[in-house]
Amino acid sequence: MPAETIRAALAAVTAALPAAEERPGQQQMAQAVAAALQTGRHLVVAAGTGTGKTLGYLVPAVLMGKKVMVATATKALQDQLATKDLPFLAEHLPTPFEWAILKGRSNYICLQRVREVQQSDTGQLEMEELAPTVRVEVKRLSEWAGTTGTGDVAELDWQPSDRAWQSVSVSSDECPGAARCPMGQPCFAEAARQRAATADVVVVNTHLYGLHVASGGVLLPDHDVVIVDEAHSLEDIMSDTVGITIGSGRFVSLGITLRRILDDRATVASVVDSGTALREALVPFVGQRLADPLPDSISQALIVARQRIDNAQAALRAIDTAVEDAKQRKLRAQTQSNRLMEEIDRAIGSHEGYVAFVSGGPEIPRLEIAPLDVGPTLRKGIWDQHVAVLTSATIPASLTERVGLPQDGVDVIDVGSPFDYEHNAMLYCAIHLPDPRSAQFPAAVHDELAALIAAAGGRTLALFTSWKAMDAAATALRARIPNRVFTQRDLPKTALVRQFSDDESACLFATAGFFQGVDIPGRTLSLVTIDRLPFPRPDDPLLSARRELLGAKAFGQIDIPRAATLLAQATGRLIRNATDRGVVAVMDPRLGTASYRWDIVKALPPMRRTRHRAEVEAFLRDITA
Repeated sequence: MPAETIRAALAAVTAALPAAEERPGQQQMAQAVAAALQTGRHLVVAAGTGTGKTLGYLVPAVLMGKKVMVATATKALQDQLATKDLPFLAEHLPTPFEWAILKGRSNYICLQRVREVQQSDTGQLEMEELAPTVRVEVKRLSEWAGTTGTGDVAELDWQPSDRAWQSVSVSSDECPGAARCPMGQPCFAEAARQRAATADVVVVNTHLYGLHVASGGVLLPDHDVVIVDEAHSLEDIMSDTVGITIGSGRFVSLGITLRRILDDRATVASVVDSGTALREALVPFVGQRLADPLPDSISQALIVARQRIDNAQAALRAIDTAVEDAKQRKLRAQTQSNRLMEEIDRAIGSHEGYVAFVSGGPEIPRLEIAPLDVGPTLRKGIWDQHVAVLTSATIPASLTERVGLPQDGVDVIDVGSPFDYEHNAMLYCAIHLPDPRSAQFPAAVHDELAALIAAAGGRTLALFTSWKAMDAAATALRARIPNRVFTQRDLPKTALVRQFSDDESACLFATAGFFQGVDIPGRTLSLVTIDRLPFPRPDDPLLSARRELLGAKAFGQIDIPRAATLLAQATGRLIRNATDRGVVAVMDPRLGTASYRWDIVKALPPMRRTRHRAEVEAFLRDITA
């Protein structure tokens, strides 16, 4: 397709945007995506904040007539595509196309479950076991099931409790499939799959795409192209989805499903108790890598759990009923039991090429078995099957190697950002502060924060690499500055961002969860601080195993790219539009002194750099006057 056709179509679409402006990086990205689809070469695109990367990849993909699967890192981005980007594109792109959103089954209300809780005696008993407030929610959800067009929980204008939603939905582990369900025909999840099968563009989250890869490619419709948005998280998400995760919650969930059909409290309780026994076996190993085969205590807990699930299966097989609702409860319990048993069998077996470890904390430990290298799985499931476009505002330097992209079949480009970072933003490294590992470091950080916040008049997002550091800083600064200090402990994320945005003199102290996915344009946010370079934990069991596999290359392949990417993500909270101005202050002197400092700095936007606080204070006073 001629480059002029792509350019003209993109210009026509972007001209319809409010405050439309020319974005050279977006045009460069669109041309590169078109070339990738024509040549069959994979493409990795670093597209800085403000590039408009969504239209940059969607316009050429649609014009080329390809069946496109877009994998997003979060459901929030998936919902943004559904409610904003794709409807806008469909309205303004001259070439007509169909699009669909496809989520995991548990995101859709299950009409069979609604029928069961509404109509049967068992459903009435089930409702009576729920708290009164949850019963009200379930009734409200059941009424909504009769009016919704999609059955997608994201369509609700209120937030049901987990217990209420679980009462009217099913997981993919539980559902026997449309062909075996009397409500398979009107099923919302199946309707979403049918729309996806015929659509030109299908949006899924990366977790679901990972499950598709792990299943051998049977979960999602056939497609020509996969576009991975927020691709910096691809390796971690794929590690989660192609591996095994077993915790006590899996047994509690199965117990709930069994209790809906089995009138055998002892058998159901034994399954739930198996989860408790597994948790007790896992607790001594929290945060540790496990041997292969697994330690005897964990293996024994899994073997006993498997036997108890097998006993429950025998009880299920003994049920002979002509009542359709009961048949469905039985079938779902059998399906969920089988899938958990399959994972237990995999866990008990050999783990060559994988590493087993215990994640979570003492209250909710989880057995995880993850691949040491996701590359082979991705080569087989994606790179050898589809043309792939990977994009993010920040692309780790080692991404292509870490995810196994064929080096002779991939192009990597950086289209930059349209924002004037050189004049509007400043990067400050507090090089005079003590080593982050010293006892004097926290107090020195607090002094630095107090001075910078005073210069900015509040307007600060202070980010920390640990909850302990955040709490200590909040306590110290509340006693020293007149500004209101919110912390991540105060409110849910959305409400917290809203309150901070509404108070220009306030400060928000938060941890890694706010390094990305937070959008606060304007004067409300003029200063972003980061206490330490966000290196991954040295004792992380999965990364430790990967470091051992890489040897001397590990620090450059794992630790530096991860720290650089996280710091760049945090830095990206500052400049959200063309008129934003502000400072990113890094309290860790290693950014200015360590031998690897340029590997990190070059991953950041091209801001002016300084080591002098007086220069920073003057800049902050000027832009917030």
